[in-house]
Amino acid sequence: MAWFRRSKENISSDSQKKDTPEGLWTKCESCGEIVHKKVLAQNLWVCAKCNFHFRIGSKEYFSIVLDEGSFKEMDRKMTSKDPLNFVDTKRYKDRIKDTMKKSGLNDAVRCGTGKIKKREVVIACMDFAFVGGSMGSVVGEKISRAIDKAWKTNTPLIIISSSGGARMMEAAYSLMQMAKTSAKLARLAGAGIPYISVMTDPTSGGVTASFAMLGDFHIAEPGALIGFAGPRVIKQTIGKDLPAGFQRAEFVQERGFIDLIVHRKDMKETLSKLLEMIS
Repeated sequence: MAWFRRSKENISSDSQKKDTPEGLWTKCESCGEIVHKKVLAQNLWVCAKCNFHFRIGSKEYFSIVLDEGSFKEMDRKMTSKDPLNFVDTKRYKDRIKDTMKKSGLNDAVRCGTGKIKKREVVIACMDFAFVGGSMGSVVGEKISRAIDKAWKTNTPLIIISSSGGARMMEAAYSLMQMAKTSAKLARLAGAGIPYISVMTDPTSGGVTASFAMLGDFHIAEPGALIGFAGPRVIKQTIGKDLPAGFQRAEFVQERGFIDLIVHRKDMKETLSKLLEMIS
């Protein structure tokens, strides 16, 4: 039965493929486009095909909105403790330790001073990569100190939010940060010092219910999820389908909760114009 035997071995398609190093490419969550990470970074981590804004951290955001080399960090060494000895799938103190090692961050927010087109600002930016950007006692304290800095120096404040809300592992300690940051912002407003809130994807839970929605100006990135409870929780609670685009920046703006939706490439220019207008 030699008629069905192959005289040569099959050519393996794998042998013809060139090895592609892992980690060089990423897939757009919105349109599925495969994008080289270097190209994505050059486009400020925005998909060139569909305009989807990828989540980025404080390091990237500071490089976008601040003048080069102007950022001076405050309270960099502040880290979370575990007053409740909290344990879920692992001990909270171990989770914090592991996240610090993996992310290179000490907690979910970085604060400091910087300049936007030579104008001095106090700025804070949250990092979703650190326990979902959740607000624990350290996040609340660092933001409170940033607000105090703005108040003492009569300097405009900018907070860039990216958070899933309060940090459940700290329970009431976390919830107390909502009241603390809100009280600090009330004093700032009383002194007539401007505060610009920038909301990125996602801004939710206790962060939305406190400092993210207390700005003189509320700016959001296109398509950012902004709300208190998430869409799935609301749908399960009311037992009804939600409107298209529910809780997305465009939906929220239509209902008057935010002032501007700004593409990332235009964020620095927009902030500069607002600062010029209110200074």
